Amino acid sequence: QVTGYLDDCTCDVETIDAFNNYKLFPRLNQLLESDYFRYYKVNLKKPCPFWDDSSHCGMRDCAVQPCPSDEVPDGIRSGSYKYSEEANNRHEECEEAERLGAVDDSLSTETREAVLQWTRHDDSSESFCEADDIHSPDAEYVDLLLNPERYTGYKGPDAWKIWNSIYEENCFKPQNVKRPLASGRGDDGGQTFYKWLKGVCVEKRAFYRLISGLHASINIHLSARYLLQDTWSEKRWGPNVTEFQQRFDEVLTRGEGPRRLKNLYFLYLIELRALSKVLPFFERPGFQLYTGHESRDEEMKDLLLEILHLAKSFPLHFDENSFFAGNKKEAAKLKEEFRLHFKNISKIMDCVGCFKCRLWGKLQTQGLGTALKILFSENLIEKIPESGPSYGFQLTRQEIVALFNAFGRVSTSVKELENFRNILQNMR
Repeated sequence: QVTGYLDDCTCDVETIDAFNNYKLFPRLNQLLESDYFRYYKVNLKKPCPFWDDSSHCGMRDCAVQPCPSDEVPDGIRSGSYKYSEEANNRHEECEEAERLGAVDDSLSTETREAVLQWTRHDDSSESFCEADDIHSPDAEYVDLLLNPERYTGYKGPDAWKIWNSIYEENCFKPQNVKRPLASGRGDDGGQTFYKWLKGVCVEKRAFYRLISGLHASINIHLSARYLLQDTWSEKRWGPNVTEFQQRFDEVLTRGEGPRRLKNLYFLYLIELRALSKVLPFFERPGFQLYTGHESRDEEMKDLLLEILHLAKSFPLHFDENSFFAGNKKEAAKLKEEFRLHFKNISKIMDCVGCFKCRLWGKLQTQGLGTALKILFSENLIEKIPESGPSYGFQLTRQEIVALFNAFGRVSTSVKELENFRNILQNMR
Protein backbone atom coordinates (compact mmCIF):
# COMPACT_ATOMS: atom_id res chain seq x y z
CA GLN A 1 0.00 0.00 0.00
CA VAL A 2 3.00 2.30 0.33
CA THR A 3 3.68 3.65 -3.15
CA GLY A 4 4.36 6.87 -5.00
CA TYR A 5 5.94 10.14 -3.93
CA LEU A 6 7.07 11.10 -0.44
CA ASP A 7 6.10 14.40 1.18
CA ASP A 8 8.77 17.16 1.18
CA CYS A 9 10.75 15.19 -1.45
CA THR A 10 10.93 14.66 -5.20
CA CYS A 11 11.57 10.96 -4.70
CA ASP A 12 9.21 7.98 -4.83
CA VAL A 13 9.09 4.67 -2.97
CA GLU A 14 9.64 2.50 -6.07
CA THR A 15 12.94 4.23 -6.98
CA ILE A 16 14.27 3.67 -3.45
CA ASP A 17 13.19 0.01 -3.41
CA ALA A 18 14.96 -0.79 -6.69
CA PHE A 19 18.12 1.14 -5.78
CA ASN A 20 18.39 -0.25 -2.25
CA ASN A 21 17.36 -3.86 -2.70
CA TYR A 22 19.39 -4.67 -5.80
CA LYS A 23 22.35 -2.29 -5.74
CA LEU A 24 23.19 -0.94 -2.32
CA PHE A 25 21.98 -3.46 0.25
CA PRO A 26 24.25 -6.42 -0.81
CA ARG A 27 27.41 -4.27 -0.83
CA LEU A 28 26.56 -2.57 2.46
CA ASN A 29 26.01 -5.92 4.16
CA GLN A 30 29.43 -7.09 3.03
CA LEU A 31 31.06 -3.94 4.45
CA LEU A 32 29.29 -4.25 7.82
CA GLU A 33 30.60 -7.78 8.28
CA SER A 34 34.20 -6.54 8.21
CA ASP A 35 36.18 -6.11 11.45
CA TYR A 36 36.26 -2.32 11.30
CA PHE A 37 32.46 -2.06 11.26
CA ARG A 38 31.39 -4.99 13.40
CA TYR A 39 32.97 -3.83 16.69
CA TYR A 40 31.22 -0.94 18.43
CA LYS A 41 32.30 0.51 21.75
CA VAL A 42 29.38 1.19 24.06
CA ASN A 43 28.68 1.86 27.72
CA LEU A 44 25.56 -0.12 28.63
CA LYS A 45 25.90 0.69 32.34
CA LYS A 46 25.11 4.41 32.21
CA PRO A 47 22.22 5.27 34.55
CA CYS A 48 19.03 6.74 33.09
CA PRO A 49 19.32 10.54 33.52
CA PHE A 50 15.57 11.29 33.42
CA TRP A 51 13.79 8.94 35.82
CA ASP A 52 14.52 6.15 38.30
CA ASP A 53 15.17 3.20 36.07
CA SER A 54 13.27 0.44 37.80
CA SER A 55 12.34 -1.35 34.58
CA HIS A 56 12.49 -5.11 35.01
CA CYS A 57 15.79 -6.63 34.07
CA GLY A 58 17.66 -3.33 33.95
CA MET A 59 21.44 -3.38 33.56
CA ARG A 60 22.19 -3.85 37.23
CA ASP A 61 20.27 -7.10 37.58
CA CYS A 62 21.03 -9.03 34.42
CA ALA A 63 24.26 -10.82 33.57
CA VAL A 64 25.73 -10.64 30.10
CA GLN A 65 25.22 -13.97 28.40
CA PRO A 66 28.19 -15.19 26.32
CA CYS A 67 27.88 -17.43 23.27
CA PRO A 68 28.68 -21.12 23.84
CA SER A 69 32.33 -21.26 22.80
CA ASP A 70 31.78 -23.95 20.16
CA GLU A 71 29.47 -21.56 18.27
CA VAL A 72 32.05 -18.78 18.13
CA PRO A 73 34.74 -18.78 15.40
CA ASP A 74 38.26 -19.35 16.76
CA GLY A 75 39.29 -15.77 16.00
CA ILE A 76 36.61 -14.30 18.22
CA ARG A 77 36.82 -16.63 21.21
CA SER A 78 37.50 -14.89 24.48
CA GLY A 79 38.64 -15.48 28.03
CA SER A 80 36.43 -15.76 31.08
CA TYR A 81 32.95 -14.62 32.04
CA LYS A 82 31.75 -13.43 35.41
CA TYR A 83 28.19 -13.44 36.63
CA SER A 84 27.11 -11.01 39.31
CA GLU A 85 25.57 -12.58 42.43
CA GLU A 86 22.32 -10.68 42.24
CA ALA A 87 21.94 -11.75 38.61
CA ASN A 88 21.58 -15.35 39.78
CA ASN A 89 18.54 -14.46 41.85
CA ARG A 90 16.31 -13.25 39.03
CA HIS A 91 12.65 -14.10 38.72
CA GLU A 92 11.37 -15.96 35.65
CA GLU A 93 10.21 -12.98 33.61
CA CYS A 94 13.56 -11.35 34.02
CA GLU A 95 15.33 -14.54 32.98
CA GLU A 96 13.24 -14.66 29.83
CA ALA A 97 14.03 -11.04 28.90
CA GLU A 98 17.68 -11.51 29.83
CA ARG A 99 17.98 -14.69 27.79
CA LEU A 100 16.67 -12.91 24.72
CA GLY A 101 18.11 -9.46 25.43
CA ALA A 102 21.56 -10.20 26.82
CA VAL A 103 24.60 -8.77 25.08
CA ASP A 104 27.47 -11.08 24.19
CA ASP A 105 30.69 -9.12 24.73
CA SER A 106 33.16 -11.86 23.77
CA LEU A 107 36.20 -10.62 21.85
CA SER A 108 39.34 -12.46 20.83
CA THR A 109 42.73 -11.40 22.19
CA GLU A 110 43.77 -10.44 18.66
CA THR A 111 40.76 -8.14 18.32
CA ARG A 112 41.39 -6.57 21.71
CA GLU A 113 44.92 -5.63 20.59
CA ALA A 114 43.61 -4.13 17.35
CA VAL A 115 40.94 -2.05 19.10
CA LEU A 116 43.50 -0.50 21.43
CA GLN A 117 45.09 1.04 18.35
CA TRP A 118 41.83 2.31 16.86
CA THR A 119 41.76 5.24 19.25
CA ARG A 120 44.98 6.51 17.68
CA HIS A 121 43.08 6.92 14.43
CA ASP A 122 40.24 8.88 16.05
CA ASP A 123 39.33 12.55 15.93
CA SER A 124 36.48 14.39 17.62
CA SER A 125 34.18 17.39 17.18
CA GLU A 126 30.82 18.92 18.00
CA SER A 127 28.12 16.32 17.82
CA PHE A 128 24.39 15.77 17.67
CA CYS A 129 24.61 12.96 20.20
CA GLU A 130 25.45 12.47 23.82
CA ALA A 131 28.34 10.16 23.00
CA ASP A 132 29.52 7.57 25.48
CA ASP A 133 32.81 8.28 27.16
CA ILE A 134 34.67 5.53 25.34
CA HIS A 135 37.54 5.79 27.84
CA SER A 136 35.23 4.93 30.75
CA PRO A 137 36.01 1.56 32.38
CA ASP A 138 32.35 0.67 31.76
CA ALA A 139 32.63 1.11 27.98
CA GLU A 140 33.19 -2.19 26.18
CA TYR A 141 33.56 -3.33 22.60
CA VAL A 142 30.63 -5.38 21.41
CA ASP A 143 30.60 -7.59 18.31
CA LEU A 144 27.45 -6.49 16.45
CA LEU A 145 27.36 -9.69 14.39
CA LEU A 146 27.06 -11.75 17.58
CA ASN A 147 24.33 -9.44 18.88
CA PRO A 148 21.85 -9.01 16.02
CA GLU A 149 18.90 -6.69 16.45
CA ARG A 150 15.76 -8.81 16.85
CA TYR A 151 12.77 -9.47 19.07
CA THR A 152 13.88 -9.55 22.73
CA GLY A 153 10.64 -9.73 24.71
CA TYR A 154 11.11 -6.07 25.75
CA LYS A 155 7.66 -4.49 25.44
CA GLY A 156 4.76 -3.11 27.46
CA PRO A 157 4.85 -0.03 29.74
CA ASP A 158 8.66 0.25 29.89
CA ALA A 159 9.14 0.31 26.12
CA TRP A 160 6.11 2.61 25.72
CA LYS A 161 7.57 5.06 28.24
CA ILE A 162 10.75 5.43 26.16
CA TRP A 163 8.95 6.21 22.89
CA ASN A 164 6.38 8.40 24.62
CA SER A 165 9.15 10.48 26.19
CA ILE A 166 10.82 10.85 22.77
CA TYR A 167 7.66 11.93 20.95
CA GLU A 168 6.00 14.02 23.65
CA GLU A 169 9.03 15.89 24.98
CA ASN A 170 11.51 16.00 22.12
CA CYS A 171 9.63 16.39 18.83
CA PHE A 172 8.77 20.10 19.18
CA LYS A 173 5.15 19.04 19.77
CA PRO A 174 2.80 21.00 22.05
CA GLN A 175 1.20 18.96 24.84
CA ASN A 176 -2.35 19.69 23.65
CA VAL A 177 -1.76 18.07 20.24
CA LYS A 178 -2.16 14.32 20.71
CA ARG A 179 -0.29 11.86 18.54
CA PRO A 180 -2.48 9.52 16.46
CA LEU A 181 -3.28 6.30 18.37
CA ALA A 182 -1.20 7.46 21.33
CA SER A 183 -4.21 8.05 23.55
CA GLY A 184 -6.10 4.91 22.63
CA ARG A 185 -9.02 4.73 20.23
CA GLY A 186 -10.67 7.95 21.37
CA ASP A 187 -8.66 10.33 19.16
CA ASP A 188 -9.81 12.10 15.99
CA GLY A 189 -7.93 9.87 13.56
CA GLY A 190 -4.90 12.13 13.86
CA GLN A 191 -6.61 15.12 12.18
CA THR A 192 -5.49 17.64 14.82
CA PHE A 193 -1.98 16.19 14.81
CA TYR A 194 -1.56 16.24 11.03
CA LYS A 195 -3.01 19.74 10.81
CA TRP A 196 -0.38 20.81 13.37
CA LEU A 197 2.39 18.94 11.50
CA LYS A 198 1.46 20.58 8.20
CA GLY A 199 1.59 24.00 9.84
CA VAL A 200 5.10 23.75 11.33
CA CYS A 201 8.32 24.61 9.49
CA VAL A 202 9.97 21.99 7.30
CA GLU A 203 12.76 21.40 9.85
CA LYS A 204 10.40 20.53 12.72
CA ARG A 205 8.31 18.38 10.42
CA ALA A 206 11.46 16.59 9.26
CA PHE A 207 12.52 16.01 12.88
CA TYR A 208 9.24 14.27 13.69
CA ARG A 209 9.40 12.20 10.50
CA LEU A 210 12.97 11.07 11.21
CA ILE A 211 11.99 9.83 14.69
CA SER A 212 8.85 8.15 13.33
CA GLY A 213 10.96 6.54 10.56
CA LEU A 214 13.48 5.26 13.11
CA HIS A 215 10.62 3.84 15.21
CA ALA A 216 9.14 2.14 12.12
CA SER A 217 12.52 0.71 11.15
CA ILE A 218 13.08 -0.79 14.61
CA ASN A 219 9.58 -2.31 14.55
CA ILE A 220 10.27 -3.89 11.16
CA HIS A 221 13.45 -5.52 12.51
CA LEU A 222 11.53 -6.94 15.49
CA SER A 223 8.78 -8.27 13.21
CA ALA A 224 11.26 -9.72 10.68
CA ARG A 225 13.43 -11.47 13.30
CA TYR A 226 10.78 -12.69 15.70
CA LEU A 227 11.23 -15.69 17.98
CA LEU A 228 8.97 -18.17 16.17
CA GLN A 229 10.07 -21.36 17.91
CA ASP A 230 11.82 -21.83 21.23
CA THR A 231 12.36 -25.44 22.24
CA TRP A 232 15.24 -27.29 23.87
CA SER A 233 16.35 -28.56 20.46
CA GLU A 234 16.26 -25.29 18.51
CA LYS A 235 15.50 -21.59 18.44
CA ARG A 236 14.03 -20.28 15.21
CA TRP A 237 13.80 -16.59 14.28
CA GLY A 238 11.87 -15.31 11.29
CA PRO A 239 9.13 -13.03 9.95
CA ASN A 240 6.01 -12.69 12.09
CA VAL A 241 3.31 -11.41 9.72
CA THR A 242 0.73 -10.83 12.48
CA GLU A 243 3.17 -8.64 14.43
CA PHE A 244 4.00 -6.72 11.24
CA GLN A 245 0.31 -6.15 10.41
CA GLN A 246 -0.51 -4.93 13.92
CA ARG A 247 2.09 -2.19 13.50
CA PHE A 248 1.66 -1.28 9.82
CA ASP A 249 -1.59 -2.56 8.28
CA GLU A 250 -3.67 0.39 7.00
CA VAL A 251 -6.95 -0.88 8.45
CA LEU A 252 -5.60 -2.10 11.81
CA THR A 253 -3.70 1.15 12.41
CA ARG A 254 -6.46 3.37 10.99
CA GLY A 255 -4.22 4.76 8.28
CA GLU A 256 -1.15 5.26 10.49
CA GLY A 257 0.85 2.24 9.23
CA PRO A 258 1.49 3.52 5.69
CA ARG A 259 2.43 6.96 7.08
CA ARG A 260 4.98 5.32 9.39
CA LEU A 261 6.47 3.43 6.45
CA LYS A 262 6.69 6.59 4.35
CA ASN A 263 8.62 8.15 7.23
CA LEU A 264 11.01 5.18 7.08
CA TYR A 265 11.70 6.04 3.42
CA PHE A 266 12.20 9.67 4.42
CA LEU A 267 14.80 8.56 7.00
CA TYR A 268 16.46 6.45 4.28
CA LEU A 269 16.76 9.50 2.00
CA ILE A 270 18.26 11.69 4.74
CA GLU A 271 20.92 9.11 5.69
CA LEU A 272 21.65 8.32 2.02
CA ARG A 273 22.12 12.03 1.36
CA ALA A 274 24.61 12.25 4.22
CA LEU A 275 26.64 9.37 2.74
CA SER A 276 26.76 11.09 -0.63
CA LYS A 277 27.95 14.33 1.00
CA VAL A 278 30.70 12.84 3.17
CA LEU A 279 32.61 11.24 0.26
CA PRO A 280 35.51 13.81 0.31
CA PHE A 281 36.30 12.91 3.94
CA PHE A 282 36.79 9.22 3.10
CA GLU A 283 38.42 9.73 -0.31
CA ARG A 284 41.55 11.29 1.18
CA PRO A 285 44.56 8.97 0.74
CA GLY A 286 45.41 9.44 4.44
CA PHE A 287 42.11 7.98 5.63
CA GLN A 288 42.38 4.31 6.60
CA LEU A 289 39.90 1.77 7.90
CA TYR A 290 42.62 0.70 10.29
CA THR A 291 42.37 -2.78 11.83
CA GLY A 292 45.98 -3.90 11.47
CA HIS A 293 45.40 -6.16 8.41
CA GLU A 294 46.76 -3.99 5.62
CA SER A 295 45.48 -5.73 2.47
CA ARG A 296 42.07 -6.39 4.00
CA ASP A 297 41.86 -2.76 5.16
CA GLU A 298 42.60 -1.52 1.62
CA GLU A 299 39.98 -3.88 0.20
CA MET A 300 37.36 -2.57 2.65
CA LYS A 301 38.24 1.05 1.89
CA ASP A 302 37.66 0.33 -1.83
CA LEU A 303 34.29 -1.21 -0.99
CA LEU A 304 33.45 1.77 1.25
CA LEU A 305 34.24 4.23 -1.56
CA GLU A 306 32.22 2.13 -4.02
CA ILE A 307 29.21 2.39 -1.68
CA LEU A 308 29.67 6.16 -1.26
CA HIS A 309 29.96 6.70 -5.03
CA LEU A 310 26.84 4.58 -5.46
CA ALA A 311 25.06 6.74 -2.87
CA LYS A 312 26.16 9.83 -4.79
CA SER A 313 24.80 8.42 -8.06
CA PHE A 314 21.25 8.11 -6.64
CA PRO A 315 19.09 10.19 -9.02
CA LEU A 316 16.51 11.70 -6.63
CA HIS A 317 18.38 12.93 -3.56
CA PHE A 318 16.69 14.84 -0.77
CA ASP A 319 17.47 18.56 -1.03
CA GLU A 320 18.59 19.64 2.43
CA ASN A 321 19.02 23.24 1.26
CA SER A 322 15.46 23.87 2.39
CA PHE A 323 16.69 23.31 5.98
CA PHE A 324 17.62 26.39 8.02
CA ALA A 325 17.46 28.54 4.90
CA GLY A 326 15.61 31.63 6.24
CA ASN A 327 16.82 34.50 8.41
CA LYS A 328 20.39 33.66 9.50
CA LYS A 329 19.88 34.43 13.16
CA GLU A 330 16.60 32.48 13.35
CA ALA A 331 18.12 29.61 11.35
CA ALA A 332 21.10 29.35 13.73
CA LYS A 333 18.76 29.31 16.73
CA LEU A 334 16.57 26.62 15.17
CA LYS A 335 19.59 24.51 14.22
CA GLU A 336 20.87 24.61 17.80
CA GLU A 337 17.40 23.68 19.09
CA PHE A 338 17.31 20.81 16.60
CA ARG A 339 20.72 19.60 17.80
CA LEU A 340 19.79 19.77 21.50
CA HIS A 341 16.50 17.94 20.99
CA PHE A 342 18.34 15.17 19.19
CA LYS A 343 21.02 15.06 21.87
CA ASN A 344 18.29 14.56 24.45
CA ILE A 345 16.91 11.60 22.51
CA SER A 346 20.35 10.00 22.51
CA LYS A 347 20.39 10.34 26.33
CA ILE A 348 16.97 8.67 26.62
CA MET A 349 18.52 5.53 25.10
CA ASP A 350 20.29 5.02 28.46
CA CYS A 351 16.83 4.44 29.96
CA VAL A 352 16.08 1.40 27.77
CA GLY A 353 15.75 -1.62 30.06
CA CYS A 354 16.90 -4.38 27.67
CA PHE A 355 20.60 -4.56 26.78
CA LYS A 356 20.24 -5.43 23.11
CA CYS A 357 17.56 -2.78 22.57
CA ARG A 358 19.78 -0.28 24.38
CA LEU A 359 22.81 -1.24 22.28
CA TRP A 360 20.97 -0.88 18.97
CA GLY A 361 19.03 2.19 20.15
CA LYS A 362 22.27 3.97 21.05
CA LEU A 363 23.97 2.93 17.83
CA GLN A 364 21.07 4.00 15.58
CA THR A 365 20.58 7.38 17.27
CA GLN A 366 24.33 8.04 17.09
CA GLY A 367 24.27 7.03 13.40
CA LEU A 368 21.39 9.39 12.61
CA GLY A 369 23.02 12.15 14.69
CA THR A 370 26.20 11.67 12.63
CA ALA A 371 24.19 11.91 9.39
CA LEU A 372 22.67 15.22 10.58
CA LYS A 373 26.11 16.50 11.59
CA ILE A 374 27.34 15.74 8.03
CA LEU A 375 24.39 17.49 6.36
CA PHE A 376 24.92 20.58 8.50
CA SER A 377 28.69 20.64 7.85
CA GLU A 378 28.66 20.81 4.05
CA ASN A 379 30.80 23.95 3.86
CA LEU A 380 33.44 22.40 6.13
CA ILE A 381 33.49 19.14 4.15
CA GLU A 382 34.04 21.01 0.89
CA LYS A 383 37.15 22.66 2.39
CA ILE A 384 38.81 19.39 3.50
CA PRO A 385 42.37 19.31 2.12
CA GLU A 386 43.43 16.21 0.18
CA SER A 387 46.22 15.49 2.63
CA GLY A 388 46.88 16.31 6.24
CA PRO A 389 44.29 16.71 8.99
CA SER A 390 40.73 17.68 8.01
CA TYR A 391 40.48 20.80 10.19
CA GLY A 392 36.95 21.87 10.95
CA PHE A 393 35.26 18.57 10.12
CA GLN A 394 36.10 15.31 11.86
CA LEU A 395 34.44 11.95 12.37
CA THR A 396 35.49 9.59 15.16
CA ARG A 397 35.68 5.88 14.52
CA GLN A 398 32.58 5.54 16.76
CA GLU A 399 30.65 7.94 14.52
CA ILE A 400 31.78 6.15 11.35
CA VAL A 401 30.76 2.72 12.68
CA ALA A 402 27.43 4.11 13.92
CA LEU A 403 26.73 5.99 10.66
CA PHE A 404 27.14 2.94 8.43
CA ASN A 405 25.50 0.45 10.79
CA ALA A 406 22.53 2.77 11.33
CA PHE A 407 22.11 3.12 7.57
CA GLY A 408 22.54 -0.65 7.32
CA ARG A 409 19.54 -1.04 9.66
CA VAL A 410 17.36 1.30 7.55
CA SER A 411 18.52 -0.39 4.34
CA THR A 412 17.62 -3.77 5.90
CA SER A 413 14.15 -2.44 6.78
CA VAL A 414 13.48 -1.43 3.17
CA LYS A 415 14.62 -4.89 2.05
CA GLU A 416 12.47 -6.62 4.71
CA LEU A 417 9.43 -4.66 3.50
CA GLU A 418 9.79 -6.33 0.11
CA ASN A 419 9.88 -9.69 1.90
CA PHE A 420 6.69 -8.93 3.88
CA ARG A 421 4.97 -7.71 0.69
CA ASN A 422 5.73 -11.04 -0.99
CA ILE A 423 4.54 -13.07 2.02
CA LEU A 424 1.27 -11.09 2.21
CA GLN A 425 0.64 -11.42 -1.53
CA ASN A 426 1.09 -15.18 -1.32
CA MET A 427 -1.37 -15.34 1.60
CA ARG A 428 -4.17 -13.64 -0.37
